[in-house]
Amino acid sequence: MAAAARFFTRGAHSKLSLVAVGGGGGAHCSFGAALLNASPTCNSRTKTQRRHAAHFTFQPDPVPTQYGPTQKMNLFQSITSALDNTLAADPTAVIFGEDVAFGGVFRCTVGLRDKYGKDRVFNTPLCEQGIVGFGIGAAVAGATAIAEIQFADYIYPAFDQIVNEAAKYRYRSGNLFDCGNLTIRAPWGCVGHGSLYHSQSPEAFFAHCPGIKVVIPRSPVQAKGLLLSCIADQNPCIFFEPKILYRAAVEQVPMESYTIPLSQAEVLEEGSDVTLVAWGTQIHVLREVANMAQEKLGVSCEVIDLQTILPWDVDTVCKSVVKTGRLLISHEAPITGGFASEISSTVQEECFLNLEAPISRVCGYDTPFPHIFEPFYIPDKWKCFEAIKKMINF
Repeated sequence: MAAAARFFTRGAHSKLSLVAVGGGGGAHCSFGAALLNASPTCNSRTKTQRRHAAHFTFQPDPVPTQYGPTQKMNLFQSITSALDNTLAADPTAVIFGEDVAFGGVFRCTVGLRDKYGKDRVFNTPLCEQGIVGFGIGAAVAGATAIAEIQFADYIYPAFDQIVNEAAKYRYRSGNLFDCGNLTIRAPWGCVGHGSLYHSQSPEAFFAHCPGIKVVIPRSPVQAKGLLLSCIADQNPCIFFEPKILYRAAVEQVPMESYTIPLSQAEVLEEGSDVTLVAWGTQIHVLREVANMAQEKLGVSCEVIDLQTILPWDVDTVCKSVVKTGRLLISHEAPITGGFASEISSTVQEECFLNLEAPISRVCGYDTPFPHIFEPFYIPDKWKCFEAIKKMINF
């Protein structure tokens, strides 16, 4: 309204006359179009400029040869492949969640209802607490339950079911009952335009909860193998999928079933000066940072993908820090109480005498996830690079 008021007060000095706005232009003229044409930098006839929001370059892994024939897949297709393999091999497996019957908002379950039937792939009401509660019951009854929460940002209504029911079911029954066949999938992390309710990284909330496992992949090959491991694991698992990678990440993925061990970090690049630890999308940021550090500073970085947040691989990280003497941890979630704090504390306790500089955390800010200010919020390569320079010069 303020912009409209300023427009009208300009009167004859405006580039556009009020006659054109008021109706002289007929059906083809609107107030919105008038404002657009009045802008010196906009033209309604030009094509909409494409917004480049990605803050990383996806780096595919080498083609795996140990699991049989491969096929080109992006990350959401690798998820579909894992679910397809599971439904084919396990007659008790069921997939449920909001809109999964027609493929889901990110198409991860596309075609599965038609192939396996409406009794095995079906929609639920919009009720995350109910989705997880139903999954717990199905798993206790013996089914392989695969629940989808449409966005990780909306997992909080199910928090009580996850931490007070699923995570404690085995313990409180003295191992007489369990819901270990439950896997909860959820799109996770920033996407370039998700703002407050479609960009969050809530892994740290669940890392405080014994009895569940939390896993986040970096690529299509890892996503399929780790998801199949979660489904096969005898503990309830939360599987967060980096939504910005659904289409941006493409690799040759094995078509048959295979598993990748949980709670086992992977050293992607060996180095001698600094250890860089991350998971999910942020791994690709740190791989680029490692190249920058080598080229611009002559610093050798060891890059570690944690993969499993709970329980995490303490040995691999500490072994690396003993060698390098420096540690940088980076994640998109806010810095205070983020999982980087847990890693930092553990490494400080285990490797204190080996540290050459304070441990560095390069994370999101302690604010709600912004919309237009997302490029300033995310821990991009330049923030990580500056942190490496500070550690080297300490």
